[in-house]
Amino acid sequence: MKRELLVFGCVGVSAMLAHFVIVSLWLVPMGLPPLAANVAAFLLAFQISYWGHRRLTFQAHHVPHRQSLPRFFGVASLSFGLNEALYFVLLRFTALDYRSALLLVLVLVAVFTFALSKLWAFAGKHPA
Repeated sequence: MKRELLVFGCVGVSAMLAHFVIVSLWLVPMGLPPLAANVAAFLLAFQISYWGHRRLTFQAHHVPHRQSLPRFFGVASLSFGLNEALYFVLLRFTALDYRSALLLVLVLVAVFTFALSKLWAFAGKHPA
């Protein structure tokens, strides 16, 4: 479990950094609104998350892609929905800079993502 948490953190930080850079250094400076940029960045960072967690974090080579990919996309989409809602609230109702708000949201949602990924998305057995 300690190894999983460490690797989850490394993969998650890699995806989070990609997400953050895509939003703050590429899409928003090009004129895309932060919430729309967040959607595009999520779709790109998802690739890092899925492959990193599948291969490194949970070593789920034995779990077929037809099972783990849609499950993890579901987890990631649910996490992203939470991410987008929290991001909206922080942007709308606080004075936080959009970058600070995004970092806060990404860290908070990571805990939720780890639990669902471990217990369901990359679990080897189908639920009974």
